[in-house]
Order: sequence, then C-alpha cells, then structure tokens
Amino acid sequence: MAERPILGYLVPQFPGQTHDFFWREVREIEGRGWDVALISTRRPPAGLIVHDWSGGAMARTTYLGRPAMRDLGALPRLPWREILAERNLGWLRDVGVAGPAAGALIRVCRARGIGHVHVHSCGRAALIAALARRMGGPRYSLTLHGPLTDYGPGQAFKWRDAAFATVITEKLMASVRDTLAGSLPERLIVQPMGVDTEAFRPGRDYTPVGPGETLRLFTCGRLNPVKGHNDLIEAVGMLVAAGRDVTLSIAGEDDAGGGGYRRVLETSIADRDLGDRVSLLGAMDVDQVRARLQDAHIFALASLHEALGVALMEAMSSGVPTIGTAAGGVAELIADGRDGVLVPPGDAGALADAIGALADDPDRAIRLGRAGRARVVEGFGAGRGAQTLIDAVGHSGAP
Repeated sequence: MAERPILGYLVPQFPGQTHDFFWREVREIEGRGWDVALISTRRPPAGLIVHDWSGGAMARTTYLGRPAMRDLGALPRLPWREILAERNLGWLRDVGVAGPAAGALIRVCRARGIGHVHVHSCGRAALIAALARRMGGPRYSLTLHGPLTDYGPGQAFKWRDAAFATVITEKLMASVRDTLAGSLPERLIVQPMGVDTEAFRPGRDYTPVGPGETLRLFTCGRLNPVKGHNDLIEAVGMLVAAGRDVTLSIAGEDDAGGGGYRRVLETSIADRDLGDRVSLLGAMDVDQVRARLQDAHIFALASLHEALGVALMEAMSSGVPTIGTAAGGVAELIADGRDGVLVPPGDAGALADAIGALADDPDRAIRLGRAGRARVVEGFGAGRGAQTLIDAVGHSGAP
C-alpha cells in the first residue's frame, strides 16, 4: 500500500482566533488522502485560543520559536551576501530571529520526511522557509493574504525561490506582479479563501427586523484599527441619536489577548454613552459565531482595508444580509446591491445610512441574504483551496 504524501503546513502563531479557515483547509487536504504536518512559529496568547479544536491542533503542531542550540549553527550557513544586499536594519533583525528557526525547520522536515512546506504568510514565517530552502531545506510555497506592505521587508528574497504562490484576490495579484517583477516564481495562482458552507448555513428562515423590535447588528473581526470597529460604533451612535432602537455585538479580541486595542474601543463606547448598546464579546469559537449570525438582522464589517474577508463570507453563507466596505478586494466578493451592500471605508455616516435603509426594507434584506449565500456557495467553498494547493504541490514535483 502506497504511503500517503505529507505536506508541511506553516502558519504563524497557530491556532489563533481567526484560524478556523486554516483548520478547515487542513481537514480538506487530509480528506483528499494527504497527511499534514502542522508547523508554527510560536503559540498564540492564551486569550486567543478559543476553538474547540485548538487543543488537539496544538498537540500536533511543531513550534519553531525556541530552536535547539544546534539550530544556532544555521547562522553561519545563511546566504549573507544576498541578505546584506537588502540594506535594511529591520530586515537584519528578522533574519537574526528567523535563521535559527530555519535550521529547526530543516531538522524537523528531514526527521519527518517532509519535502514541501506551504506557508500561509508572507511575513517572518515566509522568511524562515526561504532561508531553509537556501540552506538545502525543503521546497516551499506561499499564500499572500493581504497587501505586501503588511508583511515586512525582504519580499523579493521570500518569493524568489518559492515553488509557487497563491494570492487571494485579483487585485492583490496585480500588485504582486507589479511590485516583485523579476523575483516571482513561475507559477502564480489566484485562489480566494473559503468557508464551510454546510457549517455556515441558515439555521432557520431569515427574518428581518420587525416593527417595534430592536435591530440586532453583528460584526466579527480581530480588534484592530484596520477593521473599522470604531466607525461601526460611531454609526450605531448616529442611529441611536436618530431614534432607532439598535444594538451591536462585536466578536473578536486584540492581538494582545485583551490588553491592547480593546481599551481604545471601550473608551469609545463609554464616551458615546453606548454601554447598553454595544458589546465587546471577545474571541469566540465557530459555534458561538454561527449562533450570533443566526440571531442577527444585519452583519456589518467596516474595514478600512480588507484583502477579502472570511467573516463576510461566513455571514453571507449564513444567509444574513451583509454590509462591507469598498476596500481592498471586498468588491471581488460582494457586488453592491446584488448580493450585499458596499459603503466607502472610513465613512460612519454612509454606514449608518446603509444600515438604516436595509432595516427599513425587509424585502431587500431577505433578497440580499439569499443572494449572498448563493454567491459564497458558488465561488468560495472551503474545498477549492485545498485542491488547488494539492494540485500545485504535485505540479512542483513535491513532496
């Protein structure tokens, strides 16, 4: 009986609050006859470990954040001439941290017979894989989830020796081709993230807000300025001031596990006297998010920029009428007025108007909810990305 092929799967700080997508993809890959070796840089903060599958995932994940003393021997073997050509102090700090981890990655892959590592990041995790490859380690590939500027220096170095790369939107792909021309792998693939459309499905027929009923808004995303939560809070304040009965529940936590940007939002809520209207729920597992979606009248995500938006997909897949911003690649998911609503990023007034208009038009809310689910089922199922990855790894000659 032939052995199952094995794929290394490297995700930074796995499993974090937004990593349900990665776990779904891992399960899809394994369901297609592959073994997956989970690898990560370091464990996430305790406050971000929320999923019912997190404990089992951590137990089978190899963490590179504390390399053994023998891994420090990788530093003299690094391609220093190429590294120093970058002339960037931040880059050199990244290399100093990533070098020993690259040695650890080589050791782990050789011990487990891993011939290819897919990296779901273009930050320091990508640097670890690129350095390992330069020192005779496994083939690697990358997925870009957001603007290159979010992932630090040395992008040409990280991409140059990759076997292939996937990019989640056409807009990002155009930027990659323009920015990294001459340093790209031959094989580049546009592959959006996906969701489990069976797990995220309407639990009952969607019912829009009725006369005299409190309008229930829901949003989900890590607490970070880029997610635009403060704009959504401001929009709620405008709706309340206009006499509308509305509440907002925000699922997600900041990257510090509750001691960072959450405090800014708490102050914003208090300053607007919205303590009885806006709730910060913290990090939530998939079942809790699903329950909130099934109870919501409208889902809104006010991101200032958003590469694509798994949270938007989950809401649409659940049949909830969805409002997003015309930022980043969101327009590749939502066609304004057809399967959702788009507003300008950073415009709390436009956001409040869109929420109010949708609440006042129940037939339109029902139609957009149904169309949103159809859009996600048709183009953003979780299995597509897994198969794309398997096919691309096979095409590259690995494992």
